Amino acid sequence: MQARVQYQPAAADRFDIVIVGAGPIGLECAIQAQRAGLRYVVLDKGPVVAAIARYPTYMTFFTTSERLEIGGHPLVTATDKPTRKEALDYYRKVVANENLDVRTCSEVTSIHRSPDRAGFVVEVSATAPSGLTRRLTSKVVILATGYFDNPNLLLVPGENGGTVSHHYTEGHQYYGRPVVVVGGGSSAADAALDLYRSGASVSIVHRGTDFKRSLKYWIRPNLENRIREGSIAALLGTVVTEVLPGAVRVKRLDPTSEVTAAGAAHSLTLPADHVFALTGYYAPTDLLESVGASYDPVSLAADLDPHTRESTVPGLFVVGSAGCGRRTSDVFIENGLVHASQAMEAVMRRVTADSRAGHVTARQTG
Repeated sequence: MQARVQYQPAAADRFDIVIVGAGPIGLECAIQAQRAGLRYVVLDKGPVVAAIARYPTYMTFFTTSERLEIGGHPLVTATDKPTRKEALDYYRKVVANENLDVRTCSEVTSIHRSPDRAGFVVEVSATAPSGLTRRLTSKVVILATGYFDNPNLLLVPGENGGTVSHHYTEGHQYYGRPVVVVGGGSSAADAALDLYRSGASVSIVHRGTDFKRSLKYWIRPNLENRIREGSIAALLGTVVTEVLPGAVRVKRLDPTSEVTAAGAAHSLTLPADHVFALTGYYAPTDLLESVGASYDPVSLAADLDPHTRESTVPGLFVVGSAGCGRRTSDVFIENGLVHASQAMEAVMRRVTADSRAGHVTARQTG
């Protein structure tokens, strides 16, 4: 029987830390790792700060600039609150100025414990010709992934037909055209208002009898005023049942509920050149599952040490929104940066202790 050959990574493929996700939280971890002299790499299947890149084109953060800064680099903006473009410029420049080892277009497909269980084997697959396809080993893995690639789907016929988007960009191309927005939170409300201002004919559909409590307080009055004056049609207590070419079928969950739109039938067909299904997102659990880390089966939130962000698998740390599951409103860039510091403090203790133990073993066997 032929002996199984154990994979022996080249020195270039061995790291102290593999950081999965090149968002602000992952980049903060990388800066701290680099300044501590640790061997690290950052992997992301998309570009740097991919989630921010997918924000609406002309979005302005509610958070002030200093709360988005990483590595002590000042975020200089025209006003006290940065725009999407200013944030993208800033994070690119931080990566360049720090000369961070960031490999974009490099998707981590699975994480496994190494054969000696002293670290991890990380499988990476390129998503573009410039990306990385390789097997890496690491003492520690930090998950700093986001959730924007995992929308809560409508799960209705026609959703995959090409006229449904789960991200909003801008309203210009919808001038004079009917558009349906699905959702009752801030993203849906912002999109509906921007489409209205861009000259679209907007209907907003939400299963709740009122908009979400999380709807930002400065957005709600504007939206309600536009609905009251008839500029935006709102169908509350209503769900989408099918997306058709040029139309959307909806059903009222409670036929007696108020509908501030034309008609009062139990089922309606709304004209729609396009549908923005802005019903939220969730952090996936596939990488947690691949390495055997536990998470809540309902919320999908990872089981973590609240002080170190370490998972139930020793050496696997989860920061930012990567471990929030369906509780996406719990994590922002600001508190995610706190997670990064908590995790990196624990990681540096771990790597330093392992290095000292290695030196002792080498002296004993030398």
